[in-house]
Amino acid sequence: MLEATRLFCYGKIHRARVTDANLNYIGSITIDPILLRAAHIFPYTQVDVVNINNGQRLQTYAIEGVEGSGQICLNGAAAHHFSPDDLCIIMGYEQVPLSLLPNKIHRAVLVDAALENKICSIRELKVPASIDQIGNNDQSSQIFTTDCTQDNTQDHTPDHTIN
Repeated sequence: MLEATRLFCYGKIHRARVTDANLNYIGSITIDPILLRAAHIFPYTQVDVVNINNGQRLQTYAIEGVEGSGQICLNGAAAHHFSPDDLCIIMGYEQVPLSLLPNKIHRAVLVDAALENKICSIRELKVPASIDQIGNNDQSSQIFTTDCTQDNTQDHTPDHTIN
């Protein structure tokens, strides 16, 4: 018998500013590799992208942009729904067996759109160990934070995990 699964949002880039929209490129969303690494989103994997300005939501795949550029560029048909300076949320998902869902880590990368999409903080949130624990305790941990005015182009891979 197959085990039930859930679609789990393992990582997101929150409130990034769209830097470009390229209608003539073949599909995808181009993202600064620093942001991809921070959110644990691999190139060529499916992502959902939500336009905060107009509510548009679409699925595409991530590709690497220029390192340290803050680049967020919607390509191909998606460029019809996103304009430069729109704010967006980019989310990566994975199918997880229900038995492995407790204690999985969701990673939220918060950026400052006014400062070229520099990372301001990274939060890791843990799925409760059981359905009965939902709402009973705070399962979050802030692993990185900055005032966003400093250079933060270094790799933001944590040296620990939430237990």
